[in-house]
Amino acid sequence: MTTQIKGRRFRLKRGTGPTGQDATPATTPEDTAESRTPAEQPPAAREDAPPQHPPREDPAAVAEAAAPADPPQHGADVTGDPQTDAELAAIRAEQLTARQLRMAMRVATRHGIRATSGLDAVRLLRRRGIDPFERSTLLDLVRAETPPQTQQGRNLAVVEDKLPQAKRGPELPQHAADSRMKQLAAERERELGKIKRDITRRRRRRLLQLGARLLLFVSLPTTLLGYYFYVIATPLYATEAEFIIQQADSAMPAAAGGLGGMMGGGLGLGNSQDSITVQSYLQSRGAMRRLDAEEGFRAHFSTEEIDPLRRLAPDASEEAMYRLYQRQVRISFDPTEGIVRLEVSAATPEDSERFASALIAYAEEQVDLMTARMRENQMQDARDSYLEAEERMQEARRRAVELQESFAVLSGEVEVSLLSQQIVTLETELTQNRLSLQELLSNPRPNQARVDQLQRRISNLESQIGALRGSMTQGSDDGGSLARIQSELVMAEADIQTRQMLLSQALQQLESARIEANRQVRYLSLSVTPIAPDEATYPRAFENTALAFLVFSGIYLFLSMTVAILREQVSA
Repeated sequence: MTTQIKGRRFRLKRGTGPTGQDATPATTPEDTAESRTPAEQPPAAREDAPPQHPPREDPAAVAEAAAPADPPQHGADVTGDPQTDAELAAIRAEQLTARQLRMAMRVATRHGIRATSGLDAVRLLRRRGIDPFERSTLLDLVRAETPPQTQQGRNLAVVEDKLPQAKRGPELPQHAADSRMKQLAAERERELGKIKRDITRRRRRRLLQLGARLLLFVSLPTTLLGYYFYVIATPLYATEAEFIIQQADSAMPAAAGGLGGMMGGGLGLGNSQDSITVQSYLQSRGAMRRLDAEEGFRAHFSTEEIDPLRRLAPDASEEAMYRLYQRQVRISFDPTEGIVRLEVSAATPEDSERFASALIAYAEEQVDLMTARMRENQMQDARDSYLEAEERMQEARRRAVELQESFAVLSGEVEVSLLSQQIVTLETELTQNRLSLQELLSNPRPNQARVDQLQRRISNLESQIGALRGSMTQGSDDGGSLARIQSELVMAEADIQTRQMLLSQALQQLESARIEANRQVRYLSLSVTPIAPDEATYPRAFENTALAFLVFSGIYLFLSMTVAILREQVSA
């Protein structure tokens, strides 16, 4: 059976203004029922009703209901000052709610302003430049009315709120409103504290995760590498050497005569191609094999003194040894100065110097072999040409001698000259005899004996002259004609002169080839000789550790940024 609850009616004075903004809303039966104390409720209702919290009412309405009765609004708001009456009329025209007027009264009370009504409180607050309905003003009002509590006090307040309704004494509506405001403030503080603790917990968790990632991906690898460089790594001694490739100066002409032309010019720097060729050879597998065969490169780096990361297994492949060779033998070339720099690292200073000296010797041989074939070919061609010209010259001379011996003529020109002189002499004598004969015949009675003698003499001279002329152009039984002999001798002499000229040219070409070969010779000049160091050069522990730290940090930063960008793209 349910007993009907009777609501308590509060006698509240209502304002008499024309608009009724100050009127308090009527109390509903539910509000009067909730505000009734347990003692006033019927027994059945008290038995059936469970423990309840304070009545959930409008705190402003309860405070307005519990406040002492104000004098009539029209009497309070109507003053003798026309300016004040105008301000109150303007505030009434805003049609403020009762809750807003109550909040204005509370704000005025907080600021120490004595107001006769809610409208008067709004007027006085606005005169001071305070907006009673601003959100910050209301929050300040709530904070001011909520006393600071410790964590223990909050817990106690929560426990007190959880007490049954029946154990509480009668509570005025104003006190209930204050309690409700305190509860709201406490709940807000709890929520804010919970949010702050959650943010702090997330930040702490993120910091811990960041520290763990840095420890795992940066600090731990850097520490391991530092331990290796400082403790495990075998100290290596590096021997350095520098050399340049030189060649004979090309400013001296190839056909220069004298002692300077024979000796060639001075020395000049070789081109960069020669230096690059030497560098490539020293970095090749051929140089490595020769160094291993002659100096024991594999055996040196296979001993137990070498740390496990650098140690070469006795049965390691050639590729593994070549990778080790490239790490231990560093060769660089400076194109601006033409200097080749060599650095050889080994476990002992003596071995390092020995390896460097051997590689320099290999480089010298390679430099000499680069142009040896070309120089040899040039010299061989020039030498063959000279020998051939000399042989043909000798053949031409032998042929000329054979002609002279076969014709019994030393020189065709001399023979022709002698015959010509004889013919001229005979011609002169013939002319004289003919003149003498003409003189005798001109006498009336010439001496016949004298005439016959002159005629016979003239006939003999003509026969002799004809024979001499015939010997110059016609062949005889014991040999050819003098013209043929002269022609063959002239041809032999011309052949000799030609072969002599060719022999001179071949000799000149041979000399030019020799000068060119000397100019193409390459020389390896050491500017820094290999000297064994007295302190270990590698490993550079601090520099390598710092470099490892920077590398791992950069990798981690790159990956972190990549993951963050991908997450942002996915979330977007």
